[in-house]
This record gives sequence, C-alpha cells and structure tokens, in this order.
Amino acid sequence: MARHTLTSRDNWRGNAIRVVAVEGNGLFRELLSTELGMQGFDVTVFATADALLSAPETATAADVIVLDWQLPEHTGPELLTELRRRGIDRPVVFVTGRLLVADELQAFARGAVDFIDKARGFDILGRRLRIIAQMSSDERVQRRLLRSGKLLLNPVECRAAWDGADVELTITEFRMVELLVAYSPQHVTYRELYDIARYPGFYGGHGTLGYRVNVRSAIRRIRTKFTRIDPTFSQISNYQSLGYVWR
Repeated sequence: MARHTLTSRDNWRGNAIRVVAVEGNGLFRELLSTELGMQGFDVTVFATADALLSAPETATAADVIVLDWQLPEHTGPELLTELRRRGIDRPVVFVTGRLLVADELQAFARGAVDFIDKARGFDILGRRLRIIAQMSSDERVQRRLLRSGKLLLNPVECRAAWDGADVELTITEFRMVELLVAYSPQHVTYRELYDIARYPGFYGGHGTLGYRVNVRSAIRRIRTKFTRIDPTFSQISNYQSLGYVWR
C-alpha cells in the first residue's frame, strides 16, 4: 500500500477527496498516485485485490474506489462483488484499457458508477472523480445520525460513541450494533447477526449451528469495548437461546 498527497495529513482528514485505487500495473499505479496527488487528491494505492480486502477500514473511508480490470488473484469485477458482499458501498470507478462494450456493461451490472479509458488521461479522470465524490457526499449527508440513549451511531463513517466517547468498533462490530439498535426492542437472531459478518447462507464453525460461537465471541468483544467506557453498560442482553436484544 502506498499513499501520495500534496496536502497535509490533517487536510486528508478534512477537505481532500480520498481515492483508494487497486492497480496491477506498477508504472500506471505510480502515475495514478502521483498525478492525482498533484491534483490535490489523497491517494492510497494497492497492487492486489487481497491487499485492499485486508484493509477494510481504508476502503470504507474512501470517497471513491478506483479499480483496474486485470488484477493478480482476482479480476476487478470480482473484487467489486466482494467489496459489496462485505458491505463496503463506496462508489467504484473502473479505469482500464479494456474498451469492449460488454466489459463496460458488466462493470455497471456489478455496481460501478463509471468506466473510464486509461487513455483519456489524468486530467479527465480527476474531473470525473471529483464529480462522483461530490454526488456521493451529497447522498451521504442525507443519512441521519442514529441515537439511542447514550449511544450515537454514525452510519457514514461506521463510528459509534457512548456518552460522547468513541467505542472504537470494527466495521463488522458496528454493523452488529446498528442492527441490534434498529430492531430494538425486538431481538436479533444469531443467524441475522452472522449474516452481517459474512453473508446470507454462509456457515462457519463446526456443524450447522457452529456460527453461533463466532457471534457470541463478537458480542463479547463489543460488550468489552462498551464496558471499558462505562462499567455499568448492559444494553446488549441475551434473548433466550435465539440471539440478542438491545434494551
């Protein structure tokens, strides 16, 4: 992973548009990082799909994700599908040398918002990324912060605060808490919570109910993070043998 920006580190947290790119060609990857950085973008580049997938916080924090079509280990469309499966919904742009209409249609069918020929140059790419980032930002600010008692959830940044203190949840943990709060006062089943961490129909652990062990471990970690802030925290309760409930 590499990052290039002409802005300060503080500005990366502020106004700079955050671009996360996966590019298999080393030379183009360097040019992408340098040229967009010179235009004021904050650019983080990865050489492989697996490298990006191992850094979900970076992907989620992006304003725009740029993907090459041909990548080691996975194709760009396969990576896009995997990002969506993991709940990473940032706008994705393909920047590629493939010009077939069938490829472009496949990209849009997988959920991409744009398909750009590498030959168009970085000035055009930068302009289009700014438009896409602005449209995405306008859409995101419409999403409301969620509040439940002392809990404040920010779905845009996947951040949770308890009585004003950052709980420091992972993305998966955040989504579990978000689901529990959304269903409250009704319970959420083990299966529904596990689907947040994986995907519907996936089974992990030993036997058809083995996934419950993973859910219990995740809930235990979540409770621990809340009780570090507030030792009296007791909002997540076991619900018989079916799952959990936010009270």
